[in-house]
Amino acid sequence: MIQTLLTRLNAAGDWALPTLARFTFAASLAGYFWASAVTKLGDGVLGVFRPSLGAYAQIFPRAMEAAGYDVSQLGFWHWAVVTSGMLAEFILPALIVLGLATRLAALGMIGFVVIQSLTDIIGHHADASTIGAWFDRVPDSVILDQRLFWLTLLVTLILKGAGPISLDRLAARRLKM
Repeated sequence: MIQTLLTRLNAAGDWALPTLARFTFAASLAGYFWASAVTKLGDGVLGVFRPSLGAYAQIFPRAMEAAGYDVSQLGFWHWAVVTSGMLAEFILPALIVLGLATRLAALGMIGFVVIQSLTDIIGHHADASTIGAWFDRVPDSVILDQRLFWLTLLVTLILKGAGPISLDRLAARRLKM
């Protein structure tokens, strides 16, 4: 009887965990990343290809300071990184919310969060309380504590997929036909 219950719980986890992970991401992180991406948009219709001054300052704080906050002093590589980072903040969360290419999008988000964290620590000189420490009984540091939860959600999506209510599942059904 207990074995049957455990088997059913494991089976329920195969659909409940990824569904809950996507819901949690949509409810708590998608808006955060989209709002961050909007701050990076330049003016006008082509603003996505001409990021704002703030976008460069957020992603390359030291380079911007060295360039006197003159974007024209930075090269193509800086533009490509800023533009791709901004696009990633729009596209990857949307893919996760829709459940489309979820594993790949979650992997991309993990890379994004790692780079974001390193930029905060190295580029923006985050202080010790902002960085935090694990196992310190203080669970609210912005970088180590918060982002560990984010990464746990994303790893769940990589391991379990998008779940039953997703475009990934719909595409898989279509391919079987």
